[in-house]
Amino acid sequence: MAGRGTPATALLSRKKIGFTLHAYEHEGGAAYGQEAVDALGLEAGRVFKTLVAEVDGNLTVGVVPVDATLDLKALAAAVGGKRARMAEVADAERATGYVAGGISPLGQKKRLPVVVDASATDWGTVFCSAGRRGLEVELAPADLIAAVDARTAPIAARG
Repeated sequence: MAGRGTPATALLSRKKIGFTLHAYEHEGGAAYGQEAVDALGLEAGRVFKTLVAEVDGNLTVGVVPVDATLDLKALAAAVGGKRARMAEVADAERATGYVAGGISPLGQKKRLPVVVDASATDWGTVFCSAGRRGLEVELAPADLIAAVDARTAPIAARG
């Protein structure tokens, strides 16, 4: 996996957390999470996307399955806030150090509060961006949560 290191994989290695990298050919387009599901042949509920929102003026990360949307009210409640909205892409990229479509909850430039949807704990392992489009990291949900000091809450909305 030479040349595949990212701040996300560096964090996991530093914390001695086991993980597996999965690379696929990024084709472009906006549905990055679904692209990973299709390319890797995975269940959509097991692949998580990283979304950056602004809760009461503070950037906060929500990690939800790719087949769901981020429930902004639930995210705000999970961090003790009142109001949330999606962050501007430029603000999210600047704070995390990653480009949109490759934002990982792991190894972000600025340490932001992270909330992982409670459904992650239903799986033995989950997938999330390894910090680059076309690169996913597979790890145990408890390891993801511990690595970023996240809290879990039901923040995904379906349908």
